[in-house]
Amino acid sequence: MASTSNTTTLDFPPDFAEDKITSDSNSSLGGQEKPQEEQAIEDGQVDGGKSETLTALLQVVGAFFLMFNSWGVANTFGAYQTFYEGDLLKGQTPSQISWIGSIQAFLLLSVGGFITGPIFDAGYIRALVLFGSAAAVFGMMMTSICTEYWQVILAQGVVTGIGMGCMMLPSVAVMPQYFKTRRAFATGVAASGSSVGGIIYPTIFHELEPKIGFSWATRVIAFIMLATLMVPIAVMKAKVFPSQRRPLFDFQVLHKLDYDLFCFGTFFAFMGMYIPFYYVSSFSISHAIVNANLGFYLLTILNAASIFGRIIPNFFADKTGALNIMTPWVLFCGVIAYSWTSATSAGQIIVLCIFYGFFSGTLVSIIAPAVVGISPDLSLVGTHMGMNFGFTSLGLLIGNPVAGILLDQHGYIGPAMWCGTCNVLAGIFILAARVSKTGPVLMVKS
Repeated sequence: MASTSNTTTLDFPPDFAEDKITSDSNSSLGGQEKPQEEQAIEDGQVDGGKSETLTALLQVVGAFFLMFNSWGVANTFGAYQTFYEGDLLKGQTPSQISWIGSIQAFLLLSVGGFITGPIFDAGYIRALVLFGSAAAVFGMMMTSICTEYWQVILAQGVVTGIGMGCMMLPSVAVMPQYFKTRRAFATGVAASGSSVGGIIYPTIFHELEPKIGFSWATRVIAFIMLATLMVPIAVMKAKVFPSQRRPLFDFQVLHKLDYDLFCFGTFFAFMGMYIPFYYVSSFSISHAIVNANLGFYLLTILNAASIFGRIIPNFFADKTGALNIMTPWVLFCGVIAYSWTSATSAGQIIVLCIFYGFFSGTLVSIIAPAVVGISPDLSLVGTHMGMNFGFTSLGLLIGNPVAGILLDQHGYIGPAMWCGTCNVLAGIFILAARVSKTGPVLMVKS
């Protein structure tokens, strides 16, 4: 066992620190300690017997509920966008209202990927889950008493976003430690929690808000978050931590062209991905394609379809490679977005939502396995993932507000063309990353 005397720790109470195995590639006792990759599950089985297999499966369950209450809540904002436009914040433009959800999602991705990494590496996964849970629930509780735009920005955008960001990293960082050959599939199953949350939470808000009001409908969501977050608080446990604190930034990886191209690809992908989630309901209602009730459930259909998009492609990604799945899927999203405003009937808009939900659903769950495949140094894969998330979050921050401005100036054709163009650019950059990594070879895992 490598010495733990070199482990970097933070000044948290001892109860928050996990009993951890440290991994040091420079250990003078080399070979006595399995590296992280060797401790992963081989063909779905965990080294160490049934108890460790159960622990691994519990991580999937815990990560599912972390995703349920992070990305799942973020996927709910489309319901709040529609409500705010017609009620609480009707004096604000759609672009101004969309900043609330964009700030929330930006903090989810930037805090979760870029800031919390060193805390996780130091062994404080429990502290992240506890703080993130408390902040997210507190933010939603405070949202329930908001009456003005700036209050909603602070409560639902900033506080809830920071809390969700602290929950995101544990939900993806533990998977490579327990799974190897089925890593992408396990990540996809866990990530499907975001889609399930995106179905349940908007439905609860839609059904309860007319009956008990905005405040109590939001509080009910917060109470459900509190209850379901007890599961990851109880079961989440990392298997191995680095013996030395990883850097926040690795300049060397920026010299790797495929990594740079991939980052630009995810930047554009997230810039356009959530636009239909924010605006497809209001588009369909305002154009009298569907009534107000069915218009709301279009968001539920998007999220329901994304469940299959998170699981099925990830199953094949373990065999074909993440980049080979991402490239056509993102391009399909672009084609669907370009055809968005041509929908003139309920059947057409429902089919559009099903296809867009399926193809866009893959993006959230497959980025982490893709970065693992691109990273030139697996000991720094957490840094490389954080750098990618930090850069990608900028696209998420500005994409929807820009769509709102285009909506004001050009009608719904503006957001549709913006969404489609962002997705097509994303597909081009991810394809270029794949070619840079493997060369112009068609049949190769990447």
